[in-house]
Formats: sequence, structure tokens, C-alpha cells
Amino acid sequence: MSQATRALAHAFDTGALAERRAFFLRAEDPPFAEIDAEQSFRPAFLRLKQAVPRLEKGGHELGLVLLTKHKEENFANVARGWALLAPGGTLACAGANDDGAASLEKHVGKAFGGVDTLSKFHSRVFWFTKGERTPPDYWQKLATLQPVGDGSWLSQPGVFSWDHVDDGSALLAAHLPGDIAGHVADFGCGWGFLTRHVLANCPAVTKIDGIDAEHRAVEAARANVPDPRATFHWLDLINEAAPATYDAIVCNPPFHAGRAAEPALGQGFIAVAVRALKPGGRFYMVANRGLPYEPLLKANFASFETLADNNKFRVTLARR
Repeated sequence: MSQATRALAHAFDTGALAERRAFFLRAEDPPFAEIDAEQSFRPAFLRLKQAVPRLEKGGHELGLVLLTKHKEENFANVARGWALLAPGGTLACAGANDDGAASLEKHVGKAFGGVDTLSKFHSRVFWFTKGERTPPDYWQKLATLQPVGDGSWLSQPGVFSWDHVDDGSALLAAHLPGDIAGHVADFGCGWGFLTRHVLANCPAVTKIDGIDAEHRAVEAARANVPDPRATFHWLDLINEAAPATYDAIVCNPPFHAGRAAEPALGQGFIAVAVRALKPGGRFYMVANRGLPYEPLLKANFASFETLADNNKFRVTLARR
């Protein structure tokens, strides 16, 4: 349980907030029973006893929002929370001080005419009553898939590199050969950039599975890649089996857990790729060049080579 969730539970324990029919966006352990929990990040979703990836039905008397470190995502979740509330309902937000909760509290107070607040566990909880004032148009827009970048694709906050092509994926795409063929996977597909690139530039690909642990990313990828050869899966590849075995895998693995770098995430993706590749299969990966992946590649693949290195990212080809 995060410090912010502990602070939220404290607000109920002290009576600052009262238990009512509620929902919880970005849910962790609920502070009381009978809460409709939404959690779109697959590992966290699997830890909850009961949750959905996206809540659609509103009319709740109380809404809880666990804030993240991403400002636009928080704006979007506050707007969604407001929409899910019944008139006169209360929306309570909890976030860590280090993640900018105080700044967001000021934005929310300005938008809705003031908030009540409580500080505890290096976090803050603030809440307001749903009245006639509505969220800013920009916040409401962020809560849905929308055209971004050059306008040819859709995305939303809560997805990695949601409003631009990240430099690592761009470097990997530039060094993928056109002879990739057969059944392919995009591990950590995000909003679908690499999936779309492979389908557009590798005519011998017959099927591609895009896999991501963030449900919002899968929603965006499905909208961005309508090609019938593409299928998208909401899975935690570290703890759930890949859907098939593959002739090739492309991958820009995650390497952060919260604020901290976590090389074990990328190492986990490499281990999954070893199991999911057919004999002779190819694994194309981009990663920050300082991460300790080469020993694992050397130990588990027949060969590997560096295709590109720009002093920030390294593109590697490993053969099963």
C-alpha cells in the first residue's frame, strides 16, 4: 500500500471522510468494503480481489482518485471522477507530496471553488463536492482518446510517451529490417507505434500480437492499428504467459517502477522472449545503453549483436 493510500484510509479512520457508495480510480487496497475499483495497470489489477479496467457506470455518492506523478493523467482522472459522481457527491484525491499533490490541489481548488484537505504520511488528501462548476474543457478532453502527434494516431494520458514517439522506439524502428516474417509480437506495445511500423514495412508478416500491461495503451493500439493481422492483449508478461510462440519479437521494455530505475523489468522481458521465440527466432530490443542486459542476452541466446548505438539507446538483435 502506498503512502497516499494510507493517507486516504486515515481520512476515513478520523471521520474527515464518511463511507458511502464509492468508486476508486487507480485503485490500490480500498479503505473500506463495497467500493467499485478501477485499475488499468495489469499487475495492480491482478493484486486486487475485484476490479475492472475501466468503470463506465456513474451515479456514485463518493469518488476516490489515487494520483500519479503525471499531471495530465491526474487532470484526466479528476475529470472522469467528476463525471462518475452523482450531483452533490464528494470526490476525494490522494497523492504523494513528492509527486506534486500540492500543486494539483491548487489546480483542483481553482477549478471547483476550493477544497478541504488533510496531510499525512508525506501525502495529502483533498476533496470537494460536485456542484455546478464543471472540469476545465482541457481536463475533459484528456479523459478520452484523442488525436496527438501528427494527428494520425490516438492516445491518452496514462500511456507511456502518450503524446509523442519516444526516442528509443524511433531508433528501433529505424533499424528493423524489412524481412521480418511470420507470426510476430510487440512486447510492451504501448499505443501501437512499433506494431504499425512492422505491418507497414514488413510485408511477409502474417500476424502480430501487441501486448501491454496498461489497458489504456491496449485501447489506443486497437484504435491506431485496425489491420486485421494485428491482435492486442492486456497482459502482464512477467507473470502471465505470452499468447503464442513467435518468429520475431520487437520490444522497447519498461525500465522504471515509479521514479526508480528497475532493470529487472527489462531482464524479465528478455527472459519471456527466450521462452516465447521459436528456434531460430529473432529478438529486436532497444534499451538505455547503461542497463545491464548484455549478460542475460549472452547467456540465453545463440548470438546477439548491436545494430545501433547513439550513446543514449542501444538497439540489439538476439537470435534464439
